[in-house]
Amino acid sequence: MAVLNICARTRTKARPERLSVVLLGLLSLTWLALSPGRAIAQSANSEGSTTASGPAATQNTGNSRSVNTSSPIMGNSFRGAAVISPVTDPGPYFSAPMGAQHFLGDWAGAQPWLLKHGIHLLAAINEEFAGNVTGGKERAYSDTGQFGIEMDVDWDKLAGIPNFWTHAIVVNGHGQSVSRNFGDSIAAVQEIYGARGNVVAHMVAMYGESAFYHNRIDVSAGWIPVGSFFAASPLFCDFMNVAMCGNPIPNKSTEGNRDWPSGNLGAVVRVVPTSDTYIMAGLFAVSPHSYNGGISGWAWAQSGLGKFSTPVELGWTPSFGQHKLIGHYKIGYSYDNSRYKNLYEDANGNSWQATGLPARYEAGRNSAWLIMDQMLMRNGEGASNGLIAMAGAMYSDGKTVAMRDHTWVGMIDSGAQWGRPLDTVGAMWQHFDMSRTAALQQESSLALNLPFQSNQFGPVYGVQSHEDVYELFYSAHVARAMAVQPDFQYIQRPSATTTFHDAAVFGVQFTVVL
Repeated sequence: MAVLNICARTRTKARPERLSVVLLGLLSLTWLALSPGRAIAQSANSEGSTTASGPAATQNTGNSRSVNTSSPIMGNSFRGAAVISPVTDPGPYFSAPMGAQHFLGDWAGAQPWLLKHGIHLLAAINEEFAGNVTGGKERAYSDTGQFGIEMDVDWDKLAGIPNFWTHAIVVNGHGQSVSRNFGDSIAAVQEIYGARGNVVAHMVAMYGESAFYHNRIDVSAGWIPVGSFFAASPLFCDFMNVAMCGNPIPNKSTEGNRDWPSGNLGAVVRVVPTSDTYIMAGLFAVSPHSYNGGISGWAWAQSGLGKFSTPVELGWTPSFGQHKLIGHYKIGYSYDNSRYKNLYEDANGNSWQATGLPARYEAGRNSAWLIMDQMLMRNGEGASNGLIAMAGAMYSDGKTVAMRDHTWVGMIDSGAQWGRPLDTVGAMWQHFDMSRTAALQQESSLALNLPFQSNQFGPVYGVQSHEDVYELFYSAHVARAMAVQPDFQYIQRPSATTTFHDAAVFGVQFTVVL
């Protein structure tokens, strides 16, 4: 296997991206030596018996409780380490999308034929209505939504090419988050909105995937949402708030680590040393534009793609006790070797707004994350059927990113205890700390009577410090492959300032897999 080589120049005193690649190369070469013989060709899991798609879908038993927890085209791509049994071959990284449940049944016989030929096709609709009943800049409400199509092809079944899959996701979205109306630019209360362009089909992902050496090495390459592989969890999009759904901020708001519905050109390599551990590393071209791939997502050959981000993630997926209480523990680090403007300082360390000098450029950008979830009590088969506690933290370089860190604690459970095993209930607290550098810039704007500068998260309404979001939801399975989810969120210090009063938001989400 060719080891990824990073040629971009950085400061000689710190080259973490090269260390990442060297580590990955050593692990890969070790497993090449320890894994004699050809790779065992293994097709995807049986006809839709899993709940998620892509390179790290958790294997399930087909009775997963909610229809909105795992589908990439409904806002989440589960890209953590797969839940695998302690055998020599961990199984393929790819799993079929969303299982066999479709609101329209087997599409008049088309679905079984497609699955037999290795074509896993999913179409889904997501609609979200939300409005603040108090607080914020103004009382407002908004409807947002998305129609998406995902196609995953198992080329072993289709054309006899073993251990090779392709994945493509396109979406059509509408609406604007109500958070913009009531003045919160940090943690939008709706997960589906904007950034999909005024186009019929916005490209989210298109990449190939191949496995080697008894599925212990997996390589994906193409147009990939970075955050769908790194710092991801299938549990995040149980919640409507987009600061958590799919991939936590601040990472996905930065140029080198875009997430849904944006992508980056790049590649990801996953190595499985043991049955319950993995290491992933990626190399991605960094787009200096506001929209990766243009507003449509199809313009991959954008100008300025000369720098790289190099995320690395280590994961442990234990299973405890006779009830197989599954946990996911992951730690990661990403380095972007681009140069970004310091939010506050000029070349002399003073406010660039006050001196009129250009802002100083910082060489490189670091980010890191720690993510944990643990099933405490099982009440059904499958990887997520039980009471699950979750927590995590994400850090980013505050000199060039307006948010320094994001922490969260939450819990979800199914409705099995009251006879509703396909329902889901959850609660979460999120805390956001803005960077001191951003606050200095805003204090300078205030002193100079200048407008506040917008940042990665949108408009700024005052000197930013911190924000808290509390969310409670209940997702009710109302028909085959269909769920309705009432949702309540309370936002303390919208946009991380005291400019507006705390906002209380009620919403409802509708999802259906066609």
